[in-house]
Amino acid sequence: MRRSPILFLTVLIVGAFLVLATSVSTPGETPEEFERRVMAAASQEPPPPPELDAAQLALQEELRGIGERFAGELGIAVTRVSDLSTMAHNGGEPFPQQSVTKLWVALTALDLAEEGGLSLDEMVTIRNADLTLFYQPVRNIVKARGAFTSDYRDLLTRAITQSDNTANDRLLRRIGGPQAVEAFLRRNRISGVQFGTDERSKQSEIAGLEWRQSYSTGNAFYEARDRVPEERRRQAFETYLADPLDGASAAGISEALAKLARGDLLSPASTSFMLDTLKQTKSGPRRLKGGVPGGWEFGHKTGTGQYFDGVQSGYNDVGILTAPDGTQYTIAVLIGQTRTSYAERFDMMQEVTRSVVRYHEGRQDPVA
Repeated sequence: MRRSPILFLTVLIVGAFLVLATSVSTPGETPEEFERRVMAAASQEPPPPPELDAAQLALQEELRGIGERFAGELGIAVTRVSDLSTMAHNGGEPFPQQSVTKLWVALTALDLAEEGGLSLDEMVTIRNADLTLFYQPVRNIVKARGAFTSDYRDLLTRAITQSDNTANDRLLRRIGGPQAVEAFLRRNRISGVQFGTDERSKQSEIAGLEWRQSYSTGNAFYEARDRVPEERRRQAFETYLADPLDGASAAGISEALAKLARGDLLSPASTSFMLDTLKQTKSGPRRLKGGVPGGWEFGHKTGTGQYFDGVQSGYNDVGILTAPDGTQYTIAVLIGQTRTSYAERFDMMQEVTRSVVRYHEGRQDPVA
């Protein structure tokens, strides 16, 4: 499951131009000064990751054991927020994110709001033409009323806590589309993560289809997918798994979440809002969250891909774990593909969480 080096380089180059295009100059700054400042910032190398101590190496070995015992392709990463030290198994390998990408849409929206380009109180109306596919609770409201009017804060909250695809895609269009999200990732030096595209386009491509708005109602998408010739659907599904357009590494996501928790990505107010929203997530109570003991807190985002010929794609959970003493860890578990039962996936994810808890409770360093 190796991402094409040419494609990866292209993403980096495009990202660099997007950073230039979306950065903001300071008052009185000439275009030449602005360009020099942005290029200088882009050329700065991030500090090297901290060297792992004995306890962290032991945790990393434990994560490796969990990963190797699991029947499937996956990546696991744990980052201690205080110093960004990361322990991982297959941490650099890109896997499908699926709805984990809603994180990056939300962060980009909050960043845009801080820059004055979006008010979260701005009203928006969802109509039939805005509906997408799969899980979208807002569709029931539109179906009953003909339309649904709310604000972008509500859509962001629905996208994260309910994983509502329609809410997410409408928010994505308002903030400038996939290119705006990619620009946010590159501008904030979030490596090992690429956004991909909206849910309509992504899910249609995985199924070997081209999106039609008629797919948004009833079982139309499922029926159209069932009519796709088996070989064509298999090719589309396997192409996605081999080179996911929303591919990201567990370490990339874990480290990005750590930057969020540290306040490195957004203002204190926006950071607090995002962390509180993640804690309200309703999906995946038996994934990583199922291993969280009493007294600990966990805010997270799940992702679940399509299923074909006995193979589950993109079964994920990522989040921020907070110990009773306030120490924070970020965790990312990305299952690229597996034929295992739900129970086996839950057990594996919960064991990852319990491993982090044991590491924290057994560490000699009282201050993290």
